[in-house]
Amino acid sequence: MNRIRSVYCRVYQTVFRVALPFLPYRNPVILHSVDGIPGVLTEKGLKKPLLVTDASIRGLGLTKHLEEILEESGEPAFVYDKTEQNPTTKMVMEALQVYRDNGCDCIISFGGGSPMDCAKAVGACVARPKKPLRKMAGILKVGRKLPLLIAVPTTAGTGSETTLAAVIVDSDTRHKYVINDFPLIPSYAVLDPAVISTLPYSVAASTGMDALTHAVEAYIGRSTTRYTRRDAKKAVRAIFHDVEAAAAHKSLRAEKGMLIAAHRAGRAFTRSYVGYIHAVSHSLSGKYNMPHGKTNAILLPIVLEMYGPAVYKKLAELAICAGLGKAAEGKETLAKKFIAAVYELNEKLGIPGKIEGIAEEDIDQLAAYADKEANPLYPVPVLWDKEALKEVYRKARS
Repeated sequence: MNRIRSVYCRVYQTVFRVALPFLPYRNPVILHSVDGIPGVLTEKGLKKPLLVTDASIRGLGLTKHLEEILEESGEPAFVYDKTEQNPTTKMVMEALQVYRDNGCDCIISFGGGSPMDCAKAVGACVARPKKPLRKMAGILKVGRKLPLLIAVPTTAGTGSETTLAAVIVDSDTRHKYVINDFPLIPSYAVLDPAVISTLPYSVAASTGMDALTHAVEAYIGRSTTRYTRRDAKKAVRAIFHDVEAAAAHKSLRAEKGMLIAAHRAGRAFTRSYVGYIHAVSHSLSGKYNMPHGKTNAILLPIVLEMYGPAVYKKLAELAICAGLGKAAEGKETLAKKFIAAVYELNEKLGIPGKIEGIAEEDIDQLAAYADKEANPLYPVPVLWDKEALKEVYRKARS
């Protein structure tokens, strides 16, 4: 990256870092069971929730108990269950139509990051009915309070129940963009291990590594705080300890531990942001409809290696935190141990080492999308421009 642009990026990031304590971040109120949702709606005087989920989750019967208790409490849900991986503008408009047709007054998202992103985007459209969704892409472009939003994560990974972001794919162009604004943070998050107990192994594994990516990118960035560093470290420690058992559904304690770890990682990256791993991953999942957690997991050790000595100190701290070594071994040794441990964890979880299907002729556009998303916002440890980012795609597919 040329000097003028790099200076601009760092100044931009510094302004956000200085402003961080004064920005209206908030943590959602945590409920530990879906049984608590009807009480919240009754307390708020809300009667017509829109339930945003996907067909597979509903088909597995995961939403059945919630739908039944809402019906019994006199607050029956109107359901939109056509959300798919990497939600599109078309899906958001369909869900919005269900909301409007039935006079809904609040939103419950039930699922992984995709239903949550869809639900947040619906809420943004309700709050700003005259503003096209694409015009809300970027930072602080919603600016109005959303209907009450309750998030029920069915994966221990995305952290979307804590974040101010909604990631949406344009149905026409397949460009993936991010809407970032404080009203998108859900008011309530339901961390119920019973909800994730039937999650397929591959999904639980990739979303667990998604949570690790959130924690690591938040920690190694240049806009951390004492609180985000604490949350990121606790998340990293728990994920290394629990992700294998949780993915295989061997332990309810491990599943609960992963839900809390993903929540903490979400809190960390909401305030300290992510980095080039997410920017590259978003471009790939938008273009090729790849699972976001899986691409994050594959990219994580590759990008950490490419950062080189700039991240040795912080990766060494995470290695010690994860129980991979002791301080006497030195920063470089510990950092490389951490990267090796991520590769090994991916292998144990059945996540491939490379990403198939990246076409050489697409790389220029993909890198341009990643460059636009990440720079100047993401406080990455090393600044890369479009040309440097192209190498990430080539390393990931080689």
